[in-house]
Amino acid sequence: MRLYISADIEGISGVVHQEHTARDGREHDRARKYMTDEINACIEGALEAGVKEILVNDSHGTMRNVLLERLHSEAQLISGSPKKFAMMEGIDEHFDVAIFLGYHTRMGTYGVLNHTFHGGAVKNITINGTDYGEFGLNAAIAGRFRVPVIMVSGCSLVAEEAREFIPLIKTAIVKETINRTTARNLSIKKAHQVLREKTIQAIQDRENIQPFVIDSLLEVKVSFLHSGLADIAEILPAVTRSGPTSVDFTSESILEAYRYIRSLIMMVS
Repeated sequence: MRLYISADIEGISGVVHQEHTARDGREHDRARKYMTDEINACIEGALEAGVKEILVNDSHGTMRNVLLERLHSEAQLISGSPKKFAMMEGIDEHFDVAIFLGYHTRMGTYGVLNHTFHGGAVKNITINGTDYGEFGLNAAIAGRFRVPVIMVSGCSLVAEEAREFIPLIKTAIVKETINRTTARNLSIKKAHQVLREKTIQAIQDRENIQPFVIDSLLEVKVSFLHSGLADIAEILPAVTRSGPTSVDFTSESILEAYRYIRSLIMMVS
């Protein structure tokens, strides 16, 4: 059995502030350790449940966060950027299941450190009228390859967001949301226990969790924080200005749409 892990940092227990998440943050090195150790806890559970091959994709910021010297010896790691498929680099049809670790809610919700790809640029992304954050878009990429996302870890509210797209997904809640920069965190030891146990349960119950698939034509709207960012975004020939702060485009493929979205964000960043 092959497991794909996409690992972000905002949903890790103990991570609540930009000082944890920013590359130059005073507590970033500590957060990197927290992140790597939560990944290891998931890997331990996966191996116990019978997984034979594990690929971890570092999915936060510069994507150079996971500490290779601390990472479990049975896993391989994709690190660095840019990547064509960013948080989902390396996913393909050969994987049996996927797990999203350390995830957060989309921009404009109550979740801890909520944002959508770039907190200083993106206000919202909709596809066919539905709001999408990183979880939904990344789950759709996995679904394109018919890989089910069987578990997500993070704050209590990202668990709710995930169930909007995959109702039977297992959720490993490592902190309860109080507000955007405050959480009630599990201890390190308890968070690791939860991650191991939930990973085992998710793998054992994988047959009941279906991939999230978008097969229809995609009508995409990307809304930015101010009109100056949309001024830049509309330079891309594939998009149409649809409002003071938004651009629209149409795509027949989630893979293509994802690359357009990532390109727009990189343009305005």
